[in-house]
Amino acid sequence: MLDLYFEENYGQLYEEIEGGTCEVFEFESPLGKVRHLFLKRKIPYMIQDEVFYDAVTPYGYGGPLVVQSSGDKGQLTAQFMTAFEEYCRQHKIVCEFVRFHPIFENALDFQERYQVDFNRNTIQTNLADYDDPILHEYSASCRRDIRHALKEGVTYEVIRNPSDLKPFIQIYHSTMKRNSAESIYYYDEHYFRKCIELFGENLVLVEVSYQGEVIGRSLNFVWKNLIHAHLTGTLQEFHHLAPAYVQQYALALWGKENGITLIHHGGGRTREPDDKLYLFKKKFGRNSERQYYTGRKIWNEQVYTQLCEEAGITGNLDFHASFWRNLQLVTTETKE
Repeated sequence: MLDLYFEENYGQLYEEIEGGTCEVFEFESPLGKVRHLFLKRKIPYMIQDEVFYDAVTPYGYGGPLVVQSSGDKGQLTAQFMTAFEEYCRQHKIVCEFVRFHPIFENALDFQERYQVDFNRNTIQTNLADYDDPILHEYSASCRRDIRHALKEGVTYEVIRNPSDLKPFIQIYHSTMKRNSAESIYYYDEHYFRKCIELFGENLVLVEVSYQGEVIGRSLNFVWKNLIHAHLTGTLQEFHHLAPAYVQQYALALWGKENGITLIHHGGGRTREPDDKLYLFKKKFGRNSERQYYTGRKIWNEQVYTQLCEEAGITGNLDFHASFWRNLQLVTTETKE
């Protein structure tokens, strides 16, 4: 496939976290082929003892993807939606939440099929179009801090297919604790073991050290010519040596040397232009951004309304894709 987000292994990685099972629906006609990977989750409310489900894109990005087309994508996606609606009816899937892929822009193919909403911009480092992407993509202050760190003796190592992620877990969890992060960000050891099991060759670990001590680590996914920045951790007492910046610098150099064309960093915690995480990531990608969209669909209006009643939800029933969790409107934010 074009990217790991469309791989079944990736869906399986998030089955326990998202509370569902990975399924793939493939539609093919003379007009082309559409592949749709999603997690099917049980809704904890029933109608006359009958169980129903929702569908959600695993954490990250994905959604239905036109993998082959004769040219008439509009007709192809219409056929797909008809076939998938029948699939949802047979498998008791009531509604769906999609996180479209900002790089492959599949939201554009389905903007008339789902309720598609702009979520936020995401940041990328373009390695393909510049002989020196650090000079062209990194901010001046970022480059200055990296030079200072290297001059002070900070070193780095890039490890493809790491055999052990326990040292990374320690520094990552300490960073989450320092930032008072929500529990959803505390991936456990089982998750990291599955990362190695399912994506060993597709993992790139960056370690930043100072005077023999590791002061920062980042875990990244690599797939063909793409890198997805995933998780990172640093030691607070060494922030004056910019370990987070050196991590990105090392990853960009490694990517350029190994034929990577793009590093995708994701977006901020919110869609606000002054979001701190967004502004931090922007330092590594000054020249272009990607647009991230989400999609919503109610596949069975009658059952959906009845389930809302079972959950005690009244009023606007536009789209309560998470009503069986917290009785709240579904979040349109992806974890970063």
